[in-house]
Amino acid sequence: MSTSAPTTPGMAQPLARYAAWRRAGDMVFLSGIIAVDPVASRIVRGYADIPDEAATLIGRTGEFSSDIKEGPILAQSWYVLDRIRQTLEAAGGQISDVIKLVQYFKNLDHFPQYSRVRKLFFPGEPPASTVVQVSAMLPTPDILIEVEATAWLPQR
Repeated sequence: MSTSAPTTPGMAQPLARYAAWRRAGDMVFLSGIIAVDPVASRIVRGYADIPDEAATLIGRTGEFSSDIKEGPILAQSWYVLDRIRQTLEAAGGQISDVIKLVQYFKNLDHFPQYSRVRKLFFPGEPPASTVVQVSAMLPTPDILIEVEATAWLPQR
C-alpha cells in the first residue's frame, strides 16, 4: 500500500496532476522537482529568487560577470535540493534518508556547479546517483535541472 500526504508550504508541489511524493512501505519516492515556485508562479532564475543566506552559502560573489553565469544553475540546484529536504521532512524524514538521486540536466556542463551545492546537502556519504542530459523534456528553456529522489524511511 502506498500513501502520500497533502502538500505544505516549502515542500515540492506538483505542477500537474501527479503526487509530489508517495510512500511504499519503508520507501519514499519523490517526483522530479524543478526550480519553480508554484505559489508565486515563478521560475528560479538566479540568486535574487532564493534566500540571501542560501545565495551567499552557494557562492554569490557580487560580481555581475560571475553571478550571471553561475547564478542560474547554482540557485536552481539549491532550490530543488531544498525542496527535496523540506518534502522529506514533511513525510517524517530528513535529507540524509535519500538513498538515490536521478538528476536531469539541460546541459551536463552544469554538473560541477550542481555537485558543489549537492555536497552542502549531503556532506557525508552521498546517495547513489544517476545523471542524464535531456534537451526536450524540461518544460521551458529557463529550467536547467530536474531532480527526483528515493528515500528509505522506515515506518515507526
